[in-house]
Amino acid sequence: MRRLLLVLVVLSAFGAEPTARWVTAWTGSVQGPYPTGNASAQPNLSFAFPIPAAGANDQTFRMIVRPDVWGPQARIRLSNAFGTQPVTFDGVFAGIQQSGAAIVKGMSWPVMFSKKASVTIAPGEFVWSDAFVVAPAMQGRKLAISFHIVGASGPMTWHAKALTTSYLSAPGAGSHGVEGGENAFPYSTTSWFFVDAVDMAIATPTRTIVAFGDSITDGTASTLNGDDRWPDVLSRRVHDRLGGRNPFSVVNAGIGGNRVVGPGAYSAAMPFSGGPSALRRLDRDVLGLSNVSTVIWLEGINDFNKTAGASVEAVEAGMKEGVTRMHAKGIRVIAATLTSSIGYAGGSPEQEQKRRALNDWIRTANIFDGFVDFDKATADPKTGALRAEFVPDSTTGGPGDHLHPNRAGYQAMGMSIPLSLLPPAK
Repeated sequence: MRRLLLVLVVLSAFGAEPTARWVTAWTGSVQGPYPTGNASAQPNLSFAFPIPAAGANDQTFRMIVRPDVWGPQARIRLSNAFGTQPVTFDGVFAGIQQSGAAIVKGMSWPVMFSKKASVTIAPGEFVWSDAFVVAPAMQGRKLAISFHIVGASGPMTWHAKALTTSYLSAPGAGSHGVEGGENAFPYSTTSWFFVDAVDMAIATPTRTIVAFGDSITDGTASTLNGDDRWPDVLSRRVHDRLGGRNPFSVVNAGIGGNRVVGPGAYSAAMPFSGGPSALRRLDRDVLGLSNVSTVIWLEGINDFNKTAGASVEAVEAGMKEGVTRMHAKGIRVIAATLTSSIGYAGGSPEQEQKRRALNDWIRTANIFDGFVDFDKATADPKTGALRAEFVPDSTTGGPGDHLHPNRAGYQAMGMSIPLSLLPPAK
């Protein structure tokens, strides 16, 4: 009875707010069919998915995500963007994570699609759920999104580098999303599958800020389950400064290995570990999100590696195209300078020269609405390389690769962003 009264109160409050609108509160940009990608700290998934190309088979996923803002209603987006056959989902539930795969008792809600308990998504498509009621005042809590795959999924659309532990049932185990306990979920993963966005209905003027980029936005070498990527640091700064008003939702659209202009072609049959280029995924991962006001774009280092070999001019042209498309939608674009690649085993002197040239252009180009100097925030002024304390890997405890900052480096990046660059909510 208490839960019913809570739901009625929340619904009544939501109905009394005619200005409520959807705001994207979390993203996990999909990048291709499993297992193509760059996962971090991934457990062995051979028991959960014995034949990777066959995907899931009559099993339940419990994906753990952290919305940046909360409202009285939510909706989720399920994606089959890189599948090769229709995938049917049923038994979809959203709940508040207690710990591990367990859900807080009484804090789980069924998720419907056009008022139906199941939905079939064609290859290359995605579907938003109906709105569902969630408990208020959940800021900082994590949402557990559970869903059952009916039959065999075929190639699974995923985001490899979640740096967040989620949970899987065994193949053939059936539908267990309604269950609050952890017994049905013996396997773990540090990736997100099929779900790629969560929206919240917000009555106050809240706008979405998208961190758009590659592995240095995705969080390589940061902490597992620590939410310590630079967009997370920015989020905490924004919410600490502005308190309960929450005029911004900061979401992460980084993909490890992503490039601005390459690869030239991408499909489920011809995948690339870094996913489609930034320009190819811009519609889905930025323009297709809700109430976006600002993008902070940090990308280009992968375009300059030995394999890609793109010119500085090609990356500049790609960024100009992206800015034009975002400006056409009224979105402000803040560019970020690239952090150092000196000492990186996969790098080269040419890559470093191109990185510096692109940074010079970012600092002086008049096409952006501002820039953030991540290079200055992380570089040793004597050597130009990452500062020594920013190199050791926080995720695995290894020596670091001299390209991806650790937790301390990401903290320096997030703290270096002038909050004055963020526009007033409207």
